[in-house]
Amino acid sequence: MKLSVRDANSYFRKPDPNGAGILIYGGDAMRVALKRQDVIKTLVGPNGEEEMRLTRMSGADLRKDPALLGDAIKAQGFFPGPRVVFVEEVTEVASKAIIPVLKDWVAGDAQIVVTAGQLAAKSSLRKLFESHPSAYAAGIYDDPPTRDEIETVLRVAGLNNIDRDAMDLIAALSR
Repeated sequence: MKLSVRDANSYFRKPDPNGAGILIYGGDAMRVALKRQDVIKTLVGPNGEEEMRLTRMSGADLRKDPALLGDAIKAQGFFPGPRVVFVEEVTEVASKAIIPVLKDWVAGDAQIVVTAGQLAAKSSLRKLFESHPSAYAAGIYDDPPTRDEIETVLRVAGLNNIDRDAMDLIAALSR
C-alpha cells in the first residue's frame, strides 16, 4: 500500500504490528534513516537489538546471497517479541531477492524494513510494496517538516506548551 505523506508520518509513529513490512525511500539518506529508526524502535522496542530481534543486512549482502532475507524472516529468536529484518541501501538489482520473500511472507514471520534511495514510479521494488496487501511504501521527500512533525519532535525532546508566536517562528525557520 502506498502511503501519502500524512499517512506515512502516522505510520512511522505507530507502525502496523501485523504488517509484512515497509519500504522507505527518498533522495535524502538522513531523513530516510531517521524514519526507519523510528519504525524499527517502535516495532522491536529499545532493547530489540540486544535481544537479537533485529537482523541487519545491506542490499549488497542480499545481492551476493539472495537466501539471506528468506532465512532471516523465518528464523525464530531466543527472546519473545516481534522481530524485524532491516535491509538498507537496496537497489533494483537487490530487489530481485526481495520479491519472492515478500510474496511468501506469512503472519509470524519477521517484518521487513527496506530502505532505498530515490526510486522511480516504475521501480519494481516500489510496485511490489505498493501492491502487497500487508506491506507499505513511503516516499520521503525534501519538503520542509510540517507543523505536526515539528510539534512531535519538540514533544519527544520534552518541550511542551510552546507559545504560539514561538511555534510560528520555528515553523517559518524550518522552511
